[in-house]
Amino acid sequence: MQTSALPAILGTYKRQAPLFVRGDGVYMVDEHGKRYLDLVAGIAVTSLGHNDPGVMNALQEAIATGLIHTSNLYRTAPGEALAQWFVDHSFASSVFFANSGAEANEGAFKFARRWAKSTGHQAKHEIIAVRGAFHGRMPGTLAATDRPAYRLPFRPLMAGVTIVERELDELRTVLDPETAAAVIVEPIQGEGGVRVVDPEFLRGLRDLTRERNVLLILDEIQCGLGRTGSFFAYEQLGIVPDMLTIAKPLANGLPIGAILVNEAVARVMQPGDHGTTFGGGPLLAHVAHHVVQRLSDPAMLQHVRETGAWFGEQLQGIADRTGQVRAIRGKGLMWGMDVHEPAAAIIGRAFEKGLLLVSAGEHTLRFLPPLVITKAELAEGLVMLESAMQG
Repeated sequence: MQTSALPAILGTYKRQAPLFVRGDGVYMVDEHGKRYLDLVAGIAVTSLGHNDPGVMNALQEAIATGLIHTSNLYRTAPGEALAQWFVDHSFASSVFFANSGAEANEGAFKFARRWAKSTGHQAKHEIIAVRGAFHGRMPGTLAATDRPAYRLPFRPLMAGVTIVERELDELRTVLDPETAAAVIVEPIQGEGGVRVVDPEFLRGLRDLTRERNVLLILDEIQCGLGRTGSFFAYEQLGIVPDMLTIAKPLANGLPIGAILVNEAVARVMQPGDHGTTFGGGPLLAHVAHHVVQRLSDPAMLQHVRETGAWFGEQLQGIADRTGQVRAIRGKGLMWGMDVHEPAAAIIGRAFEKGLLLVSAGEHTLRFLPPLVITKAELAEGLVMLESAMQG
């Protein structure tokens, strides 16, 4: 047996020191019994909070069947029911289930290229992303991610992927109908600083992609499934994509992602074109089916809109009082606050006070609380936040 001073888990994360052992609603509890108000939600994942009774019951129902995994060689009722739910509640004709957001985006790139070849243009393969994007850390998605620090150690990245400015004039130049297969864009750029992409830009982009016979992929992995106050973010934009990728809160913490595709894309995909061993397994799909019904409930979405608007006002109040804030951006329960000092310093002080925060760049605090959070719970967090900002 080898002995080493290295941690058993590969050191790709700088984890906080306390060991977390329990979750309770919008709180996480460490090994010493200290409670932390969670405004991270596993990075927009646990939208129904921790230890939610409905989620726990759905888990028990799935486990009771004894059918946790079958592979995708066989049919299961939960996977088919979840896919049909999405077809019934979106633009999609078909759904592919993956294991994560990055895998969903990688798959969408493959689907786009498969569709592009069916148009008769053999050179049609390019994937276009826009400035500020984050789509994942795998070979293709990293090439579409606008974070130099993430990209540099892993060059050369996948070819045929280009990042351009968020400007329609530049996209008009880049989107050659004979070479461009798809454009991918986040309606709100989460990792890119919680930047709400201009709806007029997105509507113009939708028109342009239709005109040039290029697919539009919306990445709603972080901003979708209720986070902005509508179940899908695109519903507020007056546009419909050709493909949509989702993941994070889909099963409230269990690993599942999905690619929703329109009929044109679905028709060109053939058996063997893509695959997954675990994606859409019966346990995951059963829990996800429960979660999407909860997150799409009109009362839940109204709560997100009203609570989110109030939260944004409170953040502005902190900005006015402290003089330490450069800008505030967001929608629903997805907000970013640009601060003068490094965000990591504020996050560290907040942690000591019992508040969990995450950054979105060196000088941006990001707020992604569970969607079930109350104003009273947020008010508790705001007090700790303001105290942490003042040192």
